[in-house]
Amino acid sequence: MLGAMTTPAQDAPLDPEDQKLITLARSTRARNGVPEGAAVRDETGRTYVAGTVALDSLNLSALRTAVAMAVASGASSLEAAAVVTAADTAADADLSAVRDLGGNGTPVLVAGPDAVVKARLSA
Repeated sequence: MLGAMTTPAQDAPLDPEDQKLITLARSTRARNGVPEGAAVRDETGRTYVAGTVALDSLNLSALRTAVAMAVASGASSLEAAAVVTAADTAADADLSAVRDLGGNGTPVLVAGPDAVVKARLSA
């Protein structure tokens, strides 16, 4: 993972606002029946939620879609991001998208479908 730092998932309890991101991401994943759900929080505390986009002409991960929604809504920075996925980590392209808007070190939580955090990354 380029530029990403991983810390053990159980190092510290989640902040309630970070837990909210996981809950929103998990709900979106389940409601839409997609492989991933994601949520990001901007510099004002607003949240943006998205699922995987899989069309013939457009494929986006849930996290890149959530970042795009934040940008399209006028966000100028990100405080945090979360993705709920069966994967053990976030893809480099997803972390790059978070870093593009949030800057280096933006926290990214990776949780399983059961909402248990598997990894805490830095974009």
